[in-house]
Amino acid sequence: MDKFPMTAGGHVALEEELKRRQQIERPRIIQAIAEARSHGDLSENAEYHAAKEAQSLNEGRIAELEDKLSRAEVIDVSKLSGTTIMFGATVTLVDEDTEEEKTYQIVGETEADVKAGRVSITSPTARALIGKKIGDSVEVNTPGGGKSYEILNVAFQ
Repeated sequence: MDKFPMTAGGHVALEEELKRRQQIERPRIIQAIAEARSHGDLSENAEYHAAKEAQSLNEGRIAELEDKLSRAEVIDVSKLSGTTIMFGATVTLVDEDTEEEKTYQIVGETEADVKAGRVSITSPTARALIGKKIGDSVEVNTPGGGKSYEILNVAFQ
């Protein structure tokens, strides 16, 4: 079983989703199945089949969340420091072509949200940045083509 890195905030978010699915969604779906059963013939009961499918999806997600939480290696980013980019670093970059500044935090796969400025440790951008320092230039091969960035700042928050 491989451990994978995750920030404390990402771990809390997964725990909250698991709790919601177990304590709110599961009973709601069980009630929907019971309600649909009371309508009689199950072979042509669309409500019953929809509720059973929702149950299957919910239980699958619960199992997935339990697996991820059991294999998570929670890293407290606030205890990290330095000038070298690593997991948890918040990096400010400037695009060398457009002079546009971007800020990304390198996080675990489950926490990634590029629009919110969080990139997965396994993404091409993060892989190109790991081990670099302020002032370094990096080439990132993205699906849209190569990009060149200069690293302006590295912080751990």
